[in-house]
Amino acid sequence: MTQGQPAAPTPASIADVAPGGHVGRRVGRAVGRTAGLTPVSALDPTLDPVLDLTAAERARVLAKSALFDPPTTQLPDGRRDLVGMSRAELAAAVAAIGEAPFRAKQLWHWIYHRGVTDFDLMSTIARPLQGKLAAHFVVGRPQTVTAQLSTDATQKFLFRFRDGQEAETVYIPSLEEDRGAVCVSSQVGCTLSCRFCHTGTQTLTRNLGAAEIVGQFMAARDAYAEWPGTDGLKNGEAQGEKVQGGKNHGDNTGRLLSNIVFMGMGEPLYNYVNVAKAITILMDNEGIALSRRRITLSTSGVVPMMDRAGAELGVNLAVSLHAVRDALRDEIVPLNRKYPIAELMAACRRYPGASNARRITFEYVMLKGVNDTPADARELVRLIAGMPAKVNLIPFNPWPGSAYETSMPAVIDRFAQIVMDAGFASPVRSPRGRDILAACGQLRTESRRQRSVA
Repeated sequence: MTQGQPAAPTPASIADVAPGGHVGRRVGRAVGRTAGLTPVSALDPTLDPVLDLTAAERARVLAKSALFDPPTTQLPDGRRDLVGMSRAELAAAVAAIGEAPFRAKQLWHWIYHRGVTDFDLMSTIARPLQGKLAAHFVVGRPQTVTAQLSTDATQKFLFRFRDGQEAETVYIPSLEEDRGAVCVSSQVGCTLSCRFCHTGTQTLTRNLGAAEIVGQFMAARDAYAEWPGTDGLKNGEAQGEKVQGGKNHGDNTGRLLSNIVFMGMGEPLYNYVNVAKAITILMDNEGIALSRRRITLSTSGVVPMMDRAGAELGVNLAVSLHAVRDALRDEIVPLNRKYPIAELMAACRRYPGASNARRITFEYVMLKGVNDTPADARELVRLIAGMPAKVNLIPFNPWPGSAYETSMPAVIDRFAQIVMDAGFASPVRSPRGRDILAACGQLRTESRRQRSVA
């Protein structure tokens, strides 16, 4: 493909669903007028044909996403995986085998608060019922294929799911405190084809289900033996070797795996239904109990879904910006051809809950000679002016076959200073896990979409 030339549409691209060109820009200009007013998701779309078009776009995104749905959570032997079920689904599953509703609450506690996968270890459940549950259900985890430990203590897991597909998950411990973030994947592969991202070289295989998304975090907690109490410790150690430095906590304070970021493989808002369900499970205060402020949802700018995510989930928002002019962003983040910068910025300004205490994070990879000039920095400041925002500058992390180079340190520092002088925090992210290809933009697996046989 000629550099800067739009890619030809393919049937396997979720991004193809949304209208681009003048239609997309018309939506952005009109929706932008609602900034500071009632969120779009709360408006009656019949009052404004342009808002109706935006709602229609969301419907088309969801319909296209459904074509990449994950496989069923039912095993070949008929048992169902309880992980990934909502509270209502878990209650219905329990009722279907003739048990009382309170059993669902017990199971929720054991699965998500204690991290137990063996019904025999659920000590508040009578032995006969343990056997009955085991006959109908499982409490699953993805299989850990490899677990690589970086010299900086970053840990990368390659997880395999029941259909053989794989995704990577990274745990990034803080260098200063006894905590860290788990970077989870939302899809196997990616549809966006960002030029600087290794995942973008892997075509989209399928979406990950809620069980597979939550399962990544739970498997990481297993590896660090971080479930409360001795039962959680025994269960975690039974499922995999404890990671060096991992420890068990008797309660939910001081946890090592304190945050979760949806910044792994895939575009989360092109798998909204499963991602939203997973986040709801992760936030439930009787289970894993991560607060909204400890969950960050990253997007390259799927504008039609940003309003819905803000209204329904209200978690921290990170935007993969990487360029401040449409011509360049069209090239390195092709999604920009459908949702250009003006529309993206309008959606950011509408995002509910954004404040100085909960700023929108703009991710900006520093590419030598591409997007790192003082003029770029000043335009970035102009774009985010008046917005509760911070800018994470990311030195480009090379990967095999990549065509870009990392900006020089002095260039990055100059860029950061311009942003900071305008009143915005602009930390330069220290590369973590580069030696095991676990750093930002380096994740990739060998999974491929299986073609149906006629």
